[in-house]
Amino acid sequence: MHIAVLMLALMTVANPAWADATKPIKLVILGDSLSAGLGLPAQDAFPTKLQKALQAKGIAVDMTNAGVSGDTSSGGRDRLDWSVPEGTEGVVLELGANDAMRGIDPDLTRAALTDIVRRLRARKIAVMLCGMLAPPNFGADYGARFNSIYPDLAKQFDVPLYPFFLDGVAADAKLNQADGIHPTAEGVNIIVNNMLPTAEAFLRTIGEQRR
Repeated sequence: MHIAVLMLALMTVANPAWADATKPIKLVILGDSLSAGLGLPAQDAFPTKLQKALQAKGIAVDMTNAGVSGDTSSGGRDRLDWSVPEGTEGVVLELGANDAMRGIDPDLTRAALTDIVRRLRARKIAVMLCGMLAPPNFGADYGARFNSIYPDLAKQFDVPLYPFFLDGVAADAKLNQADGIHPTAEGVNIIVNNMLPTAEAFLRTIGEQRR
């Protein structure tokens, strides 16, 4: 038997918790087309690039891309149980962009996201929120009501928040596809790079709670 394999076996027998600490963290990205990778090869989608960036930081992740193009917050709530299987340890929640683009009542968006977070927390699954900002065409009142959802939920449930998923990419033609909405591969790189400190801290917390 190779010496490294023998050492791993001995450490696992002596300390089962050590083995748990080295297993990849089971993470689900619950989102819409922004996380599904609409218009991009699979290797350029946000979950794949985030996984690689985390691995480069020494964090092993078993990543599931549960992004569904066109999905709203209510749609994510409706499919929550089958999109987030048993054994999931963490969820990055990226929903709300389609709500804002369609002018859906922010109260409905708030209720759906609240229900998602509450149900995940009840299952002992850690949650990281990715915020979204409303486009200006629906007016200041709509924007204020929508934009407050994410910081309010982060405070209510004491979960980490990345304030704006498209930070550094939104409205930049060079970083978006022809539709002006979905990031290019380079745009995804920027999103991942900007979000990485928040995601890294989130996953390290999950890892520490295993011990």
